[in-house]
Amino acid sequence: MNIDVTTWSLEQTSPGDLRPAAEPAGDVRIVRAAVPSPEFSRFLYTAVGGDIRWIDRLSWSYARWQEFLARPGVETWVAYENGTPAGYVELEAQDEGAVEILYFGLIPAFRGRRIGGPLLSHGIARAWDLADRWPDLPATKRVWLHTCSLDGEHAMDNYLRRGFRLFDTKVTQEPEVAAPGPWTGA
Repeated sequence: MNIDVTTWSLEQTSPGDLRPAAEPAGDVRIVRAAVPSPEFSRFLYTAVGGDIRWIDRLSWSYARWQEFLARPGVETWVAYENGTPAGYVELEAQDEGAVEILYFGLIPAFRGRRIGGPLLSHGIARAWDLADRWPDLPATKRVWLHTCSLDGEHAMDNYLRRGFRLFDTKVTQEPEVAAPGPWTGA
């Protein structure tokens, strides 16, 4: 059986587009995972996306994860609440000064705790200053992402509140796939 999936593409074209969320309450820190770790990145991917049908990377080998994470301009920023990973944002430098937010989200137990807005704000800011950490890359001219109707119910609102603008919408038919859950391959 197929289902209709709407995919929205959004962008910012200036650092001034960012409308940051308020700082999170409590012991919430956002830290770059500076050492490429396929194990940790796969954990984040499955823990955040398992209940919302993130399946495209489940077949990736260890070597493919390692190769991707070691690329210049790929960064993973992790939110921790009281020392526990709560969610992440993954950035990828692309051609002509574009930076894509490839993945962003919270582990289900941390949703609704007012961490998503600050984590997304931090990720956007790090996308805009990515070339400061990667001197061989051009300055960021555009930050973009896509989200779809399968993502969390608050995703689109969070993107719009952070200053993203819609630039494309597509509706496709995709096979209905059961959400694998966070334990796939654990």
